Amino acid sequence: MNAIELNNRFEILENMEDEDNIDNNIKEKWENIRTIIKETKQQLIEKDESTETLKNKRYDEECKIAIEEMKKAREKWLIKGRRENEEQVYHHKSKEAHKIIMTKKKLYIKTVMESIEENQNYNNTRKMYQTINQFKKG
Repeated sequence: MNAIELNNRFEILENMEDEDNIDNNIKEKWENIRTIIKETKQQLIEKDESTETLKNKRYDEECKIAIEEMKKAREKWLIKGRRENEEQVYHHKSKEAHKIIMTKKKLYIKTVMESIEENQNYNNTRKMYQTINQFKKG
């Protein structure tokens, strides 16, 4: 959502005041203002969630599934009274999840480094430093 759309919404609110319609009482005006503010807030939140940081690019659905399996195995182990079999399953799932996450991280770092090198080779200094700074921030 850009500033023009936001200004258009507030112009609608200003035009509401110009109308001397008896049906539009204060409560109705307030409800209209609330709905416009809520819709604007929701659109801004959706826009904010769609922007990805470099860190979000490496943590994908496969990582989420591995961590969920690890959590379920741990809960099962704790609920069943810490049996040895459940403990082994939990440790196996934990190692598997850690391995998946570390593999994704290595691939991510490799991709970022290739991007930085490519920007350096094509003399895109600004883009190179933007990527480096974003990488340093996490």
